[in-house]
Amino acid sequence: MKNSISEIKSKIISSYINDEKTFDETKSSNINVLLNRVKLDQKRESRKKILFSTAASAGVLLFGFFIF
Repeated sequence: MKNSISEIKSKIISSYINDEKTFDETKSSNINVLLNRVKLDQKRESRKKILFSTAASAGVLLFGFFIF
């Protein structure tokens, strides 16, 4: 039982030690992709706002029509 636990511990530790990742790699992003994503998000938000305001206005009109 002790050997299996020590083997598991050594495997876990070795997975952290043997990672030879370089953290000096630079990440780059294409600015056009990011700008297009922002534009699409703004369009979606404006559509949601228009849809919500239309639904709210219709609800108020229907409520007013049935009450009065």
